[in-house]
Amino acid sequence: MKLSLSWLFSLLCLTAALPFVAQAQRNVGDVVIASDVQVVPVRVSSTTPELNALAQQAFGAHGRYRVTASGYRYDIRFVQAGANQVRVDITNASGGHLHSQTLSGDSLRHALLRAADVAVERTNEQGLRGFFASKLTFISERTGRKEVYTSDLFFGEVRQLTRDNSQALTPRWSPDGSRIIYTSYFRSGFPDIFQIDLRNYQRSNFVSFKGTNSGARFSPDGRLVAMVLSGEGNAEIYVSDAQGRQIRRLTRTDAVEASPCFSPDGSRLIYTSDAAGGPQLYVMPVAAGAGAARRVPTNISGYCSEPDWSRADANKIAFTMRIGSGFQIAVYDFSKREPARQVSRAPFDAIEPCWLADGRHLIYTARDRQTSRLCLLDTETGRSTTLSPAGLGTALQANALLR
Repeated sequence: MKLSLSWLFSLLCLTAALPFVAQAQRNVGDVVIASDVQVVPVRVSSTTPELNALAQQAFGAHGRYRVTASGYRYDIRFVQAGANQVRVDITNASGGHLHSQTLSGDSLRHALLRAADVAVERTNEQGLRGFFASKLTFISERTGRKEVYTSDLFFGEVRQLTRDNSQALTPRWSPDGSRIIYTSYFRSGFPDIFQIDLRNYQRSNFVSFKGTNSGARFSPDGRLVAMVLSGEGNAEIYVSDAQGRQIRRLTRTDAVEASPCFSPDGSRLIYTSDAAGGPQLYVMPVAAGAGAARRVPTNISGYCSEPDWSRADANKIAFTMRIGSGFQIAVYDFSKREPARQVSRAPFDAIEPCWLADGRHLIYTARDRQTSRLCLLDTETGRSTTLSPAGLGTALQANALLR
């Protein structure tokens, strides 16, 4: 019975329990909020219709900017400069030249998004990094089964990676973008961990032990993988090398652990455990004998799960919390002695957060009883923008490769 309860809790941490919104909810994902008083008005344009539409979409989704045809502070123009090259030219409102740079990409879309990231970095006073060129891996049920896909941030160049005709869960990038690791019931009918080598699109078993094998995630330097295994009777946190060998157990409790995530320097793990009677967040060192786990004092909900540690700000974690009969996303700041802050306020479930490179925006799953979509959330304003198209069907569990 302990094993089945462990796997049930792991699934709850992956899916954040049951949806609660009425069937009539349609525009799941979009949340309109009052404008940020520090928003930067920009004029955005390009020489081709495709690039112009993508540039408008990108800056229109960024919570720091307001796209306008007049009264702008900066004029940002993108010009195709080669097969997979885009030049960005930035001037101020009076026409003064500020910056020009040509960027290359894997495709013309990718080059445009890289150039847009340069424009963000050159036109904000907050020191924000760009995040438009991020690559996504995610789960879609477009074929009727949960399969692994990749795309750019705005769901161009969508590619289906698996055709397992099975249940796939929680795909995660390696830091260099060469591999994706995920959980699947493929072949055995039990949850095993697989990896896909994106250089040749070959799939191989990463970990397949008795019991459940799930929640695998690379360390920021790519040298370690954290995962949840139950082969010894209880769902516990383990780490291995990047090849799934030299496996070492980290937690030894009667509680159920799930959703491990490394700190930006790779020295610690944050994860979910029900040691306190309900799902809460805990932090522990990765090195053997370096110290015990301690509970993160989020002080916001009796159900906290699915943590993600910001690479841009090592003090910040985002996670899913239960509030009322549903779920929303919260952010906890280790540098402040304050309760976590609720950052999504939507009439639907907001779950499975994943930080983007600027430490302000994140990707998350917006879910009602009809479907789920992948959305962009501005954690400072609460504004949410739907990104995944309806044609992808149910989409969830996104992970971003920060470029």
